[in-house]
Amino acid sequence: MKICIVGAGAIGGYLGVKLIKAGFDVSLVARGGHLDAMRNTGLTLIEGEKKITCFPKCTDSIETLDKMDFIFITLKAYSIPGMTKDITKMFNNKTSVITAYNGMPWWYFYNTQGSLNNYKIRCVDQESLQWNLITPERVIGCVVYPATEIIKPGVIKHIEGNRFSLGEPNGMKSERILNISKALISAGFKAPIRSNIRQDIWTKLLGNLAFNPLSVITGKTLDVLVSKEENRKIVYSAMKEASLIMDRLNIPLNITIEQRIEGAAKVGKHKTSMLQDFEKGKDLEVDSIIVAVQEIGALLNIQTPTINKILKNLERKIAQF
Repeated sequence: MKICIVGAGAIGGYLGVKLIKAGFDVSLVARGGHLDAMRNTGLTLIEGEKKITCFPKCTDSIETLDKMDFIFITLKAYSIPGMTKDITKMFNNKTSVITAYNGMPWWYFYNTQGSLNNYKIRCVDQESLQWNLITPERVIGCVVYPATEIIKPGVIKHIEGNRFSLGEPNGMKSERILNISKALISAGFKAPIRSNIRQDIWTKLLGNLAFNPLSVITGKTLDVLVSKEENRKIVYSAMKEASLIMDRLNIPLNITIEQRIEGAAKVGKHKTSMLQDFEKGKDLEVDSIIVAVQEIGALLNIQTPTINKILKNLERKIAQF
């Protein structure tokens, strides 16, 4: 089994170290100082008091890689269109692509029921490059739950969580999803196969939609953010608006909004990935996490005033930075 991880940052590097240590043939695609460090001193994963270091096959040039059985895309969603053509160079007839990133994936409405069947979400795939070149038939959905952080180039800290939920868009337990689930489990991950991965996508998105931008606006970690009643009210309202969209799409909310908020509070003193990126001066995952929800809400004639306000405040904060 040949595996490539495109975007071997905090999550991708975490995946890579564990899969390599489990004996899999893994190639990592990265860039900049992080890639240089991996080449020179290896890739180190810190888990509690334990350190694991490996010397992975790594590159910033996909053209140098072989054809792959599985490709994990762990890039930020906004970076994927620019690399789509290169990613397809690793395809053989059976290559599967696992979309392991935050937000609404471009393939979400592939073969769904209702008026939005095969709708191409504009804000995450403006020219339909991913739909046309990667193609939704190759996709295995994935919802990423671990919290990780690059503490310096070549060194990743695992904070908590080890679950990567997987799901075929059609909900079936295919041979390919069984194979990659077994691989992840053998590497020490939880990799449940979900019959409705879209429900998992929305459950994760509810938190990202509210907590990520608010963490940037306030500059606070999750524990401090949810300790203030004013923030809790904003979070609840944004999640409520998103839940109305879920209802229209026949996606049941499997936990209460209050439980979703408390779950984030239990993560503790953790900076969201969006706050980490903001502090490093990087682009933020605004389209896949916020604008996509607005786009779908507008298609369904569902108002999203709180989400709209959060986005405006976030844009104002970014402009001031």
